[in-house]
Amino acid sequence: MNRRTLLATAASSLVLPRIARAQGAPWPTQPVRLVVPFAAGGPTDIPARLLADELSKVLPQRVIVENRTGAGVVVGSDLVAKAPKDGQTLLYTTIAHSTLRAIFPRLPFDPIADFTPVALTGVIPMLVMVNKDLPVNSLQELIALFKANPGKYDYASTGNGAALHLATELFLRQAGDLKVNHVPYRGESAAMPDLLNGTVAMMISIANNALPFVTRGEVKGLAVTATQRLPQLPDLPTVGEAGVPGFEAYTWHMVFAPSGTPEAVVRSVNEAVNRVMAQDSVKQRLSDLAMTTRSDTTPATAQQWLDSELNKWEPIIRAAGIKAE
Repeated sequence: MNRRTLLATAASSLVLPRIARAQGAPWPTQPVRLVVPFAAGGPTDIPARLLADELSKVLPQRVIVENRTGAGVVVGSDLVAKAPKDGQTLLYTTIAHSTLRAIFPRLPFDPIADFTPVALTGVIPMLVMVNKDLPVNSLQELIALFKANPGKYDYASTGNGAALHLATELFLRQAGDLKVNHVPYRGESAAMPDLLNGTVAMMISIANNALPFVTRGEVKGLAVTATQRLPQLPDLPTVGEAGVPGFEAYTWHMVFAPSGTPEAVVRSVNEAVNRVMAQDSVKQRLSDLAMTTRSDTTPATAQQWLDSELNKWEPIIRAAGIKAE
């Protein structure tokens, strides 16, 4: 490696700290805590750890993932809500954040007023799946079956108020107020055996979890909840294409800071996160999890995304009478 290459490499490694200083933001001044209110090794933890590892390579301080579970995402979120407003403690969470206000009658924090959205890091679509022996081969046939047999069939979710529960309720309502019974499970690993054996007829599942079962033919995949088809299943239509126009549902990941964090610090965190999420290696690794990475959001557009999700899910939660378990 020649001297010019060495100098270019050194300069690129200093880009993020220079940006922070240029914006007048003394961040980070010590190791950063990235609080993940989900269990280690799960589908939220894996992208969070990738982000933390890559940030640690380009920032002057390490970024350390701290898993804080309990009461859904409440315990971990509460820790960040009450943290110093300096950008040293951040929250990495999901669509669950947009449901807290409607699901929990009392919280130790305000999920909107006590947090500042920093950056949307990615979105993950879901798949509509049914038991392989169910006498349907398309979404329209499934809708027709449910219409003809109100209350006869059951669908699985990963828990009351979870993303899969909400996505299914949205689908049922937009498909014509279909009457299908909800059976909550403690996670997809608990629900999948009952979909396979026919105890439940349908489940909407996170795409990366559903793909192996669909590709092996163990369940029937009927549609994807995104507006575009999945590269892994190019022949599988979107829900909109399959007969429910305008339907769209994702789980998503976002970084938050405590409300009141200085704007310069928020901008610095946003810039750092976006640069990591724009890396080709990061995009590829998260594509394997069916995540479409985002590296273009500002704090303002992250807030707009959150607002749109609140407007989508809170009415569904209230109409379905969903409450915390």
